[in-house]
Amino acid sequence: MGTPHNSAAVGDFGKTVLMPGDPLRAKFVAETFLTNARLVNNVRGIGGYTGEYKGKTVSVMASGMGMPSMGIYSYELFSMYDVDNIIRIGSAGSINPNIHVRDLVFGMGACTNSNYASQYKLPGTFAPIASYKLLSTAVNVAEELKLTYHVGNLLSSDTFYNDDVDATAKWSKMNVMAIEMEAAALYMNAAKLRKNALAICTISDHILTGEETTAEERQTTFTAMMETALEVAYRV
Repeated sequence: MGTPHNSAAVGDFGKTVLMPGDPLRAKFVAETFLTNARLVNNVRGIGGYTGEYKGKTVSVMASGMGMPSMGIYSYELFSMYDVDNIIRIGSAGSINPNIHVRDLVFGMGACTNSNYASQYKLPGTFAPIASYKLLSTAVNVAEELKLTYHVGNLLSSDTFYNDDVDATAKWSKMNVMAIEMEAAALYMNAAKLRKNALAICTISDHILTGEETTAEERQTTFTAMMETALEVAYRV
């Protein structure tokens, strides 16, 4: 079996898949934290790896950037590869003065300016939310590891370069924690397919203050987020 985007066979992925946006971050997680990791997909350079974490089979595969890309990969993993849990491990830009660079944010919900939900032809506005099982486990792990974390709303945006210069302030007014680009599509796919999803993001830059990290730091130093997600994968 395979898809136009995934050459893996059924059974090549564990029940839980960690999904960074960046293929290099997926490779780093596999090489750093998994034992007996093997490459199971590399179509379009979107590396997918399966190995073991504390003896439990866990996979990691990139989602690419944006909701259309996340929408494809997460849908296929959930519906064609029998994956039950997807944990996004990504970067996000803080729009809250009390949430700082390198803090963790857990997306209890994911607001969006995307039209992704229109495919469901719902008679109203859908609210994409995380799996409580994954979220509560992540909070327990973060407490045990004494990490700085925040739980609340993310904004999954289709526009990295937004022509509306006031957009950030409007979302910040509604106590949205940070902006990223994938969680809402992941949460909607999980809802439609009766699966579990959670976005755990590291604050890579602060949109209000201008503080930021480098691309290399985002690939290899956001280890608290990676370890939290792996521990969640181990426990669920």
